[in-house]
Amino acid sequence: QVQLVDSGGGLVQAGGSLRLSCAASGRALRYYGMAWFRQAPGKEREFVATATASGGSTKYADSVQGRFTISRDNAKNTVYLEMNNLKPEDTAVYYCAATTVPVIRTREYDYAYWGQGTQVTVSS
Repeated sequence: QVQLVDSGGGLVQAGGSLRLSCAASGRALRYYGMAWFRQAPGKEREFVATATASGGSTKYADSVQGRFTISRDNAKNTVYLEMNNLKPEDTAVYYCAATTVPVIRTREYDYAYWGQGTQVTVSS
């Protein structure tokens, strides 16, 4: 099994940038497809971005396409979410998640392992 710890959240002004990190322990990260989800107050958790185990394929939610970038360093057992041009509507708790499914997946139920979440707040 893998254990995930999210970090890097914070308060930023609209138009600013943040980089989230997800550090894995236990089983090596290279065995897992990784994703970021987010949950805003009063809303359901939603898909943000995902990358396959090799990092060769990625997919983004339409709302973040062109602004967010998911990347992974399997040697460091860490996944990142670079977030640029942040908007107030990006405010949410961000969660990283891991799946053993070898192809792109965007649904929560495909991900068995979750980080604890990190808060991102974007002020206008």
